[in-house]
This record gives sequence, C-alpha cells and structure tokens, in this order.
Amino acid sequence: MIVIRPVLETGALPGFEFWPVAGQPPHHLTPLNGTLSGEQVGTAIATMAGYNSSRAEDHLTDPADAFLSSLLHEEGFVAPGGLRVQDTGTGTTLTPGCCCGLEDWRGWLEIAEGSELWLGHDPTPWAEQLGDTVRLHPNGEHPGPVIEVARAELPRLLAGVQQDLADFLLLVAAWAEQHAPRPAQALVSAVDRSLAITAPLRRLS
Repeated sequence: MIVIRPVLETGALPGFEFWPVAGQPPHHLTPLNGTLSGEQVGTAIATMAGYNSSRAEDHLTDPADAFLSSLLHEEGFVAPGGLRVQDTGTGTTLTPGCCCGLEDWRGWLEIAEGSELWLGHDPTPWAEQLGDTVRLHPNGEHPGPVIEVARAELPRLLAGVQQDLADFLLLVAAWAEQHAPRPAQALVSAVDRSLAITAPLRRLS
C-alpha cells in the first residue's frame, strides 16, 4: 500500500520558553495530522516561526507575539519539509529533499498530470513518468529501491494529505486559543493560507 503524509522538519529547540514543546532530536520529520499532542503542535509552530524569524516584528512588546509575527505576513511563510511517501509492502520510503518546502505540497498535482516536479536535493529524490505509472526514486544520487504509484491514484492520495493538514489546522486553532490568544485567529488563517490547506484541491498559481 502507498501512503503519503505531510511532514515538517522540526528541531530539538533546546531552551525554548515561550510555550511547551516536545523533546525530540534535530532534523526530525514530524507528520502533521490530527493526532499530535499539544507539545508537538507547539514544536511545529515554533519550528515554522523560527525558520521565518528574519521577518519577525521586533517592535512588539510581547516576546512570544513578536516571535509568532514572522508567520503572519500576507505573502505567507515557508515550512521545511514536504511529502513523505511510503510503500508499506516493500518498506521503501521517499522523504523530502533539502530545500523542499511543505508549502509547495500541491505541486504533486503536476506529477499526477504527467509533469515533472523538483523534490529537493541531497539525496535528490525525483519522479519518473512511465506511462500510467509514476516511479519515485528516493535517492537520485545512488541507485536503489523505488516506489511505483499509479498516476490515477495520486489525486486520491493527495486528498488524504489535505485531510491530514485540515486536521492539523484544527489542532493549531485549539493550541492558539490557549497559548497565543491575541494573534490566534490571524495565526490560523496564516497557517491555512501558507500551507494551502482548505482551498479546493487543485494547483494554486
């Protein structure tokens, strides 16, 4: 069975004090869905805010609000990660390459339409079009096991990705009411907009 999940590359966050976060190793791929704990949601928010920290509004008096402000810009934010594809039958997994962003997950619809898509570098995963089949190469730098997906199945699998993100967004809303009440509504809207969660499932220009 082929499983596709949205994942965020989260860090260890030592010494983080604005809200509770989960203890975990650096460069951890955290699936975003409705099963995360409050601490894991806090880790995801902290990771995304930290990744975009150059855009934080330093004039805000509350340090936590200033930290979160990096996510609230109208043009959206970037989120390290992407889509992880697993073949449960063979145990083969494709993970997002370096410099790939979860905000571009809908680009996989281009693969479903027969086009190519950059999936990041190091280890440079890539998708090969073979008629009605998409062959996914987890490591483009070295030959190895591949994952084959019927191209017609990709829209259904991507609808599952969208549902996972929608469930995560509900957790973000509940988390924000507790830990970031002032910017809560703006934060939820920003996460929805930046990760292209609730818009109809089609490519966004």
